[in-house]
Amino acid sequence: MSGQDYLLLLCGMGLVTYLPRMLPMVLLAHRQLPKWTIDWLSFIPVAMLSALIAPGLFVDSSRHALSFGKLELLVAVPTLLFAAKSRSLGATVVIGMGLFWLGTVLS
Repeated sequence: MSGQDYLLLLCGMGLVTYLPRMLPMVLLAHRQLPKWTIDWLSFIPVAMLSALIAPGLFVDSSRHALSFGKLELLVAVPTLLFAAKSRSLGATVVIGMGLFWLGTVLS
């Protein structure tokens, strides 16, 4: 590939990345969305985070199978309970890291 091909590829990738983010903002910026739409959109970050985290918690990558005894899942449950109770991001991170370290030391 020549330098011009790389430049075109880079511009194309930038355009494909930028358009899906820019178009909704431009098209919906001056519109009043219905309440149900705003409520529905509020679930997207939680759904995306769940989709990113779930495979690491439930899938054993060596066997490509579901596993409910993974250390990550065993640590995630008390960490989630602590986060719900304390509402402290910093303390939750410290507790989660400490529990994971303890789990790796004990196993």
